[in-house]
Amino acid sequence: MSDTQTLIENRPPSVAALFLERVAATPDAEAYRYPVPAPGDGPDDWKSLTWAQAAERVYAIAAGLIELGVQPEQRVALASSTRVEWILADLAILCAGAATTTVYPQTNAEESAFILSDSASRVLIAEDAAQLAKAREKRAELPELTHVVVVDAEGVESEDWVLTLAELEARGSAYLEKHPELIKERVGAITADQLATLIYTSGTTGRPKGVRLPQDNWSYMAKAIAATGLLGQDDVQYLWLPLAHVFGKVLTSGQIEVGHVTAVDGRVDKIIENLPVVRPTYMAAVPRIFEKVYNGVAAKARAGGGAKYKIFQWAAEVSREYAKASQDNFRRTGSASVPFALGAKHKVADALVYAKIREAFGGNLRACISGSAALAPEIGYFFAGAGIHILEGYGLTESSAASFVNPGEAYRTGTVGKPLPGTEVRIADDGEILLRGPGIMEGYHGLPEKTAEVLEADGWFHTGDIGELSADGYLRITDRKKDLIKTSGGKYIAPAEVEGQFKAVCPYVSNILVHGADRNFCTALIALDEPSILDWAKDNGAMEGSPAAATAPRWPSAGSTVTCGLRSTDSHGATIAYRECASRSAASTVRGPLNGRRPCATCMLSSSSTSPACQGNDTSCRRKASRTRSRSAAAISSPSP
Repeated sequence: MSDTQTLIENRPPSVAALFLERVAATPDAEAYRYPVPAPGDGPDDWKSLTWAQAAERVYAIAAGLIELGVQPEQRVALASSTRVEWILADLAILCAGAATTTVYPQTNAEESAFILSDSASRVLIAEDAAQLAKAREKRAELPELTHVVVVDAEGVESEDWVLTLAELEARGSAYLEKHPELIKERVGAITADQLATLIYTSGTTGRPKGVRLPQDNWSYMAKAIAATGLLGQDDVQYLWLPLAHVFGKVLTSGQIEVGHVTAVDGRVDKIIENLPVVRPTYMAAVPRIFEKVYNGVAAKARAGGGAKYKIFQWAAEVSREYAKASQDNFRRTGSASVPFALGAKHKVADALVYAKIREAFGGNLRACISGSAALAPEIGYFFAGAGIHILEGYGLTESSAASFVNPGEAYRTGTVGKPLPGTEVRIADDGEILLRGPGIMEGYHGLPEKTAEVLEADGWFHTGDIGELSADGYLRITDRKKDLIKTSGGKYIAPAEVEGQFKAVCPYVSNILVHGADRNFCTALIALDEPSILDWAKDNGAMEGSPAAATAPRWPSAGSTVTCGLRSTDSHGATIAYRECASRSAASTVRGPLNGRRPCATCMLSSSSTSPACQGNDTSCRRKASRTRSRSAAAISSPSP
C-alpha cells in the first residue's frame, strides 16, 4: 500500500477529529484572517485568529448548542454569507456531533422555510436581522425550530427564542467550565456514517433536494486534497466563494488537514480590492470571475486607444500560443519548453501586459482552482500563458465537490484533470460519467426513489454529465446529459461548448443559452453584462449626459431618412464602399447600434457621413450587404430609441 493510500485509509471518522488534531499540532500558527470594515470609506482592517484562538470560539459555540439541547445528528441551519463566523459555527456544529444545514442568504422566506422544515433543523444561525425576519415570518410552519442565533445583532429585537452569537458563546463557555471534557467526548463519539451536512440543490423544477453528506465524506476530502500535493502549510488561501455551496465548503476541510492560512471575505465587490492586501498563493473561483477579469483587461486596453488595444490583442495571442506549446511539450517530453522565438515574444509581452495582471491578483498567486462550470479554453490558455495557472476541477454536491482536479505542473487546459486518490471513474456506454468512492453522498434526504435513480447498489453514482477520458486519465466534460441538443437533421450539439466559446470572444455577455432542439438551426438567448455594456454605452454616446453623447449619431425619428455606410476591405484587401440606403425611413431601417453608429436594414453596417449615396433598392448594395450580414448581425442589438 502506498503512502497516499495509507493516509486516506487511516483517516479519522470526522473532520471534527481532524480539527482537534490540527489545534493540538499547531496551536499558535495563523489559521484565519478576516476583515473588520473601517468607518467611512477607509480600508478594512484585517484581523487574525490562530488555531488555538479559533478553537476557543468553536468549542464555546459547540457547548452553547449542546446547552440549548442539540443532540448528535440533529440539524443546525446556517443562513449567512461567507465570513469567518460561518466557518467557526460550522466547525462548532460538527464538534457538537450535529449536522449543518446550509442555506443561501439570498434564499427567499418560502424556500428557506421549506429547507428548515424538511431538514427538521432545531436551531438557525442567522447572519442578521434580514435572515431572522424570514424565520419569524414563517415561524408557524417551523415547529421543530426552537432557537435563532443572530451573528450581527444590530436591529434585532429581543425575543425569548432569539439570542446573539456572543450570548451563545458566553453560555457555552460557562457550560464548558462545568463540563471541561464535553467537546472531546462529543467528537470522540462521532462515527463515520453520521450525518454531517445537508446541502440543498435546486433543480429545474420542484423543490430542492437535500444531499446527505456523512462525516466520513469531509474527512476523506481533507486527506485526498492533501494527498494531491497541490497545497502546503505556507500557502495563503483567499476564500470568497459561498460557503453554503459545496465548492466553498470543501475548501475548509482541506485547509484543516494542510494547516495553511485562509483569508475569508465573501463580499464579491471587494475581490479586486482585497487581492493586493491578502496576496494569496492560491484561490478558488468560478469561471465567470476569470471571464470578467479578462474582459475588464481587454476593455481597459481598448479604452486606452488603438495602440494599447493592438498590444493587448498581440499579447493575448502570444499568451495562448505559449500556453498551448508549453503544455503540449510537457505532455510529450516532461518539459514545458517553447521555441526560442515564441519565448522571446512572450518575454516582451510579459513586461508589457502579463506582469500587471499578476500584480492585480496580489503578485504571489501560484494557481487558481476553477470549478462549478466549464471554463472556456481560450480564457484558460490566456491566463496560463500570463502566469495565472488555472487548475480546472470537477465534482458535484453529491460527490462532496472535489472528484477531479488538474495535477499542478502537468495541468491541461480544457480538462478537469485526474480523479482524487480514492475516487473511481468510468464512462457509461452513453458517455455519462459515473463516480464511486468515499466522497459520494449517502442519498437525498427523505427521497429514496430519487436516490435510487442516480445511486446504484454497488456505489456507482450517475453524474448526469457527459465526458471523455484520455488514455492517461484526464477527464474532459463535454456537456450535461440532459442538455444535449438534437436538431431536426439528427445532429447532436453540445450547447455548453458553443456558449463557452461565445462568452470568451464577446466581453459584453454575462450568460448565453443555446436552443435548437428539433430545429434545423440553433438560436441563443443572450444576457448582457450590465457593467460592461454600460461602459460601452457611455463611450458610444448611448447614455444621456455621457461625454460622447454630444457628438454621437442620434436616433432618428420615425419617418425621417437615414444615412449609413462604411468603407471596408474584402478578403483580397480591396476597398469596398458600402453606400447609403437613403430612401428608407427610420422606422424600417434603424435596427440598433454597431460600433457606436446606427446600421440600416439593408446593409446592417454603421453610418458614415463620408460615404457616397445610393438608393435602398440598389442591387449592388444588397449584394455587398449579403457578404457582411452574418459577420455584422452578432454585433447588432435592438433597443428602443
